[in-house]
Amino acid sequence: MPTKNIKTSGFSLAKGQNLTGDDFYDTKTIGSLTVAIVCDGVGSAEEGAIAAKRVTTYLMNNLKSRPKTWSIEKSIKTFINSINSILYQESQVNYERSEIVTTLTIVIIEGNKLYGANVGDSRVYLQRNNMFEQLSHDHAMDEIGYEGVLTQAIGIENEVELYYFENIIQKNDKILLCSDGLYTIMAEDIIQQSLSLGASSLIKKASKLMDDNLPDDTTAVIVEILEANEIQTLKQQKLTIQKSLKIGDIIDGYLLEKSLIQNDRTWLCSKKTKQYVIKFAPTEALESEIVLDLFVKEAWNAKRLKSPYFAKAVIPKNRTHRYYVMRLIDGEDLDSYLSHKNLSIDDAVDLAKTLLNMEQHLLKYDLVHGDIKPQNIMVTSDEDKVSFKIIDFGSITEIFSTDTKAGTPSFLSPERFLNEAISESSEIFSIGVTLYLALSKRYPYGEIEPFQNPSFKEVKKPSTYNKNIPDWLDSVIMRSIVADKTLRYQHYSEMHFELSKPEKVKPFFSKSSSLIERSPLTFYKTGFILMFIMNIILIILLNS
Repeated sequence: MPTKNIKTSGFSLAKGQNLTGDDFYDTKTIGSLTVAIVCDGVGSAEEGAIAAKRVTTYLMNNLKSRPKTWSIEKSIKTFINSINSILYQESQVNYERSEIVTTLTIVIIEGNKLYGANVGDSRVYLQRNNMFEQLSHDHAMDEIGYEGVLTQAIGIENEVELYYFENIIQKNDKILLCSDGLYTIMAEDIIQQSLSLGASSLIKKASKLMDDNLPDDTTAVIVEILEANEIQTLKQQKLTIQKSLKIGDIIDGYLLEKSLIQNDRTWLCSKKTKQYVIKFAPTEALESEIVLDLFVKEAWNAKRLKSPYFAKAVIPKNRTHRYYVMRLIDGEDLDSYLSHKNLSIDDAVDLAKTLLNMEQHLLKYDLVHGDIKPQNIMVTSDEDKVSFKIIDFGSITEIFSTDTKAGTPSFLSPERFLNEAISESSEIFSIGVTLYLALSKRYPYGEIEPFQNPSFKEVKKPSTYNKNIPDWLDSVIMRSIVADKTLRYQHYSEMHFELSKPEKVKPFFSKSSSLIERSPLTFYKTGFILMFIMNIILIILLNS
C-alpha cells in the first residue's frame, strides 16, 4: 500500500515522575512495507529498557535487508527467534540468568494485508466501523494471585513461542499497538473512542485518568488506513485468464471482432452496437506473479488516469475474465500517419505540447509514460484539425524508477542505457526524438536495435532534412535530444515554455560547437583584436 495512504502516530510516557521508561517504539516505511513496533522492557529485569530498544532496532534493521525471496511471515518469525536467542545467551553470560528481557508486538502492512506477531502482553487492536477487537494474544497467567505474570517474553528462554496472525485491512481501519500500561488503566470502549485523537492525545488522556501519575510506562502507536489498496483488491479477484482467443468469442457481452496486436491479447470488440478496445492479461500471468502484478497495475492506471490525453478506460465491475476496456479512438497511430502524410510545423508543436501536458498530468501521480514513440500516439482529424491521444498504459511507471524495462531503444536517452533512473529529462529526450522523427522522417541517432550498445555522436539539425523547420524549433528539438543531459531540458515546463514563446528561445549549441558557430560576431572581433596585436608587435620588431 502506498505510504501516503497510511498515517502513523506514536507516543510514550514513563510511569510516575520518571523522565524515561522501559518502553520503546518505532514506525518506519521500508520499501513497500509499513512497520510498527512496540516493546515493553520487563521492569523486574536489570536491562529491560535496553532490551526494548535493542529488539526494536534489530527488527527494523533486518527488515531493511531481508532476502527478497523470504515471505513476510518467514522474516518475522526468523528475526524474532534470532534476537531472542541473542539476548538470552547474552544474559546467561553476563548475569547467569535472564535479565535482558522485553515484550514485543509488531505489525507489518504490505498492500492491503496486515501481518503481525507478539510475545508477552503488549497488544494489537483493530478498529473497524463499530468493531474493536484484539488481534494479538496475551502470554500471561490468569490464575488468582498470578495475574499479569508473563509466560513468554523476548530473552527469557532460549526458545520463544511467538503468536503470529494475519488480516486483510480496509479503508478507515485503525490499528493500535500498545503496552499493558494503557489497557490496564483505560477500558477498551474508552480506548476505541479516543483512537481518532492520535497516539499522543490517547496516552495523555490515560495519564489524566491517573492524575498524571501513571503506575506503569505507557506507550501507543496508531496506524490509520486512509485509503484502500485498490491494486491488491483487483489482484485478489478470482478471474479467468483465457489462453486462446478468437474472432466470435463473447466475453461478458463483448464480441471479439479483430485482433489488434500479434499476441492476440488486444482486440477490437463490440457491445450493444458500440465498438471498444479490450485488453486481456498475458497468458504468462497464469504462471508469473510479476507479470500478473504488472497487468493489474496497468489496468488500475488505465482506469484512474482520467484526462483528455488518454483514451477513457474502465474495469467492468462484474467481469469474469481479467481484462480492461478502452474507448475506441477513431484514427491511426502516428507511425502509420507519417507513412503517407507530413506533419505541419503547427501540428508538430501541438504534438509536443500534448506530450508534455500528458507527462505533467502523470507527474501528479509520481508517474511517467516510459515509452513515448509514434506507435503509441493516436492521430485523429476533425474538419482538418489534427489532435493527438496517447496510448499504452502498460509502460507507465514511477518516476525515478531504476528497474523499469519500459521504453523502445531508438527513443531512450543515453543515461537509460546506463540504468540510471527514469526522469523528466529522460522522458523529454523521448519526446524530442519523436518530434525529430515526425518532422524529418529520420532518427537523430539512427535506429537502435534491442541489446545494441549505441553511440550518441553529433546530430544534424532536423532542418537539414526539412527546410520548413524554423530556427527556434530547431533549437528546441536539439536541446531536448542532446546526449549530454546537463545541456538538456530538466523539466517539462521549461520545454513547454519555449514552445509557447518562440521569441524567447536562444540558439542551441553543443559543447563541441566552435566559437564561430556559437557567436560569429565574437569570433571576428577576437580575430580582429589578435591581428591588430600581431601587427603592432610586427611593427615594433621591424623598427628595432
